[in-house]
Amino acid sequence: MTDLVTTDGVPGAREADVDKPVRRSRRMTGPQVVGHARATAAVCQAAGCLSAQSDQVFEEITAQLIADGVTDVAVKRVGCLGLCAAGPLVEVPETGELFRQVSPDDVSDLVTRLKDAKPVETKPALEPFFSRQHRVVLENCGKVDPENIDDYVSRKGYRGLTRAVTELTPQQVIDEISKSGLRGRGGAGYPTGLKWATVAKQPSGEKYVVCNADEGDPGAFMDRSVLESDPYRVLEGMAIAAYAVGASHGYVYCRAEYPLAVQRLKAAIHRAEKAGYLGAAIAQSTFKFTVELRLGAGAFVCGEETALIASIQGGRGTPVPRPPFPAASGLRGKPTLINNVESFASVPVILREGGEAYAQVGVGKSRGTKVFALAGRIVNGGLIEVPLGIKLRDVIFDIGGGVPDGRKFKAVQTGGPSGGCIPEDLLDMSVDYESLLAAGSFMGSGGMIVMDDTSCMVDVARYFMDFCREESCGKCVPCRVGTTELHMMLTKITEGRATLADLVQLESVAAMVRDTSLCGLGQGAPNPVFSTLRYFRDEYLAHIVDHVCPAGVCALSGGESVA
Repeated sequence: MTDLVTTDGVPGAREADVDKPVRRSRRMTGPQVVGHARATAAVCQAAGCLSAQSDQVFEEITAQLIADGVTDVAVKRVGCLGLCAAGPLVEVPETGELFRQVSPDDVSDLVTRLKDAKPVETKPALEPFFSRQHRVVLENCGKVDPENIDDYVSRKGYRGLTRAVTELTPQQVIDEISKSGLRGRGGAGYPTGLKWATVAKQPSGEKYVVCNADEGDPGAFMDRSVLESDPYRVLEGMAIAAYAVGASHGYVYCRAEYPLAVQRLKAAIHRAEKAGYLGAAIAQSTFKFTVELRLGAGAFVCGEETALIASIQGGRGTPVPRPPFPAASGLRGKPTLINNVESFASVPVILREGGEAYAQVGVGKSRGTKVFALAGRIVNGGLIEVPLGIKLRDVIFDIGGGVPDGRKFKAVQTGGPSGGCIPEDLLDMSVDYESLLAAGSFMGSGGMIVMDDTSCMVDVARYFMDFCREESCGKCVPCRVGTTELHMMLTKITEGRATLADLVQLESVAAMVRDTSLCGLGQGAPNPVFSTLRYFRDEYLAHIVDHVCPAGVCALSGGESVA
């Protein structure tokens, strides 16, 4: 007997254990496969599909194959396949088939297909959702078992780290990152190579690397999905960064609301240590690097670097004025490199294939790819990765499948609660850092919330302002008081009680909050107000002058608002 398809996912389990029969009364890990598997049922076991009982789908497929004596079909646990709106998903890679909305009560047809499945030379043409993507960060998602380090290694895992620590100097690693043109994928878009170089040149002997996994934007699930689906990739990127800047210890700061990601990260750290990719003598070199996991309590403001550092140190997660920047004085007063999940997940392929190869994708100063979470009024809601420079129209109507129920597209909100709402007139714009800023929004961490003609843009601005005022840490007056005042003004407009003078005051207070708040939360909070006023001022005037909500959402029209 050779490999059992999956391991049990418990820290301490050995990958070699997959060669031994395992008896479980409640949770099966897959049928035993004699020789090479003729076909594979890759069952999504990310949070979205698990919430729709994909774990039971996994067990039922396994049980039926065992009952029928099938010994050459594998059932494999994988991470997010991307098309979350159609989950639970099961893919048969050998034939190119993708089964959608698979119910644990009805897998018989799928099992029948598996019994006869054989690898084919010509697979069915991929639908635009998959064919229009360019997967770098997500290249392993839906392909590897997130709890099996051998599976990750078999798909070129840790080649980038091995090359870095055995063939390159730290400066050469930084040079590769600089050549790639990679910019921070957490929102600000700061050049990653420059950030690494700043930390590397600091004279302190003790330095830290921190992965910011405190993803809190409404409708965003990029970082969570990567951590659930390919945790070793993030750890590899952190180790490469640590080698480059001279750090020996790192932290992953992850939301406690992501229990599956936390579980798989813990297991991944343990197994990477056992395999020699974390700890001492990494890849049989003199480089050493360890990683700890720190859980956040769900404060949105802890996505800001200095607030995150305070939380890791056991303090209240509130920002502090900069400079000094964390690159010079961060965690425990030492130089600290902070990048987000997607940034670190981009690093292994850059070191594996070279910075110049990575830079071939993209446009202008925006190189490489970007992961987005498509949510809201969109047919193909889910996780995608596209080359920077793609047209917004292609993302929403080609990859995303457009707006459901025959409704008319109205706007897409990018950049999280501090982003902006982009109207239909700008659908042919390029999706890159500079174009989004020019349109009054920004890249952010990668959330895209699509709205149709049933959305009231005044109420949308009110919803995001409500989020920002709730998440304000309260340290500075402009944010603590200003966001509350802005929410009250927007409420007044949606209730039909506002005047044109109130509209003038709304813009004035929004500018004050933007210009005087301490950190990015307050500085970005008014962006939904500015963008909706820029593109949908007529809706504000309809509420104020005509006492009508054009979408029929707000209280003055007898509707029900979102906030």
